[in-house]
Amino acid sequence: MLDIYKIREDFPILGRTVYNKPLVYLDNGATTQKPRCVVEAMVNEYYSVNANVHRGVHFLSQQATELHEAARETVRKFIHARSINEVIFTRGTTESINLMASCFGQAFMREGDEVIVSVMEHHSNIVPWQLLAERTGIRLRVIPMTDEGELCLDSYKELFNERTKLVSVAHVSNVLGTINPVEEIIRIAHAHDVPVLIDGAQSIPHLKVDVQQLDADFYVFSGHKVYGPTGVGVLYGKEKWLEQMPPYQGGGEMIQHVSFERTTFNELPFKFEAGTPDYVGTTALATALDYVSAIGMDQIAAHEHELTQYAMQQLDQIPGMRIFGRARQKSSVISFLVGDIHHFDMGTLLDRLGIAVRTGHHCAQPLMIRLGIEGTVRASFGLYNTKEEVDALVAGITRVAKMF
Repeated sequence: MLDIYKIREDFPILGRTVYNKPLVYLDNGATTQKPRCVVEAMVNEYYSVNANVHRGVHFLSQQATELHEAARETVRKFIHARSINEVIFTRGTTESINLMASCFGQAFMREGDEVIVSVMEHHSNIVPWQLLAERTGIRLRVIPMTDEGELCLDSYKELFNERTKLVSVAHVSNVLGTINPVEEIIRIAHAHDVPVLIDGAQSIPHLKVDVQQLDADFYVFSGHKVYGPTGVGVLYGKEKWLEQMPPYQGGGEMIQHVSFERTTFNELPFKFEAGTPDYVGTTALATALDYVSAIGMDQIAAHEHELTQYAMQQLDQIPGMRIFGRARQKSSVISFLVGDIHHFDMGTLLDRLGIAVRTGHHCAQPLMIRLGIEGTVRASFGLYNTKEEVDALVAGITRVAKMF
């Protein structure tokens, strides 16, 4: 069993107060707090190793480059990629998917071609494809879901045709907590010779991910969701696909030779990493991945599963409680409404009790339309959350409900 109280000591912010109440941080789906070692890694690099990476012959540049590329290897090991050539550093999940829409779209998609997404996608896995549709005339096809929040795989199978070029779905829903059966989703797509992009933003902090075992063609995630810094993320892609895709942006680093007549591009992974990378952020991301690896992803998953089950049971006891998302396979996200209380009112009043939750449509408005609501209150758990914090949430909701 994890010593959660010992782990919490690594996160100084968890010891602060809000409105003279102990902070209960339950907004991990939006961003996680950072352990001391991650912040110290950033401070140390800025104070002792800071220099632009690659091509520099001086000592600091060489050392910074070694740290940056060591971070790439850490990511490779963490997701079990075959090669560091398959690990592209980006600013996060959103940029990774935009890169895919731009580069994969340019290489492989033409007017009338189709991308399959699901009804529970985050806007970052909808809007980039819509922008591509406006430019090129592609179409989106949408996988429906059951009332419990599980994707309808029979309907999914019927969406394929000769114009299907890509499937792009979330591993875990940021609203429902549903853990989608991505192995089966990938297997079905590959039977039609269609590649699959998995949005791992909500899965990478909670589940052990092996991209080779999944046979995912592309997998994307953000560092700040997995106890790392903001502004850095990853696009994993099978080398066979990345080799065929054009660069995302032009500039330094992504070139081999430039003349006014012709430019040739760098090899992988640098072809997709124009300009100065966030080399301090990548070191901190690697530190975060090492941190959760040392704890153990299986142990983290078990703790969060137990916490989520406990929270579901306790919340169900509150009169008027409506929980959205009761999939058989569910991660540590619970979205709910209580009676006719507006989600914003509930979130605002919980905040006055020191309880941080997220309110609104959670960048998933098509899902809200499917659910027939405008938004929800969302409590999302991390490795440092406790049953006592769940009890505080339940007590807070009960207190707010009595006010209405």
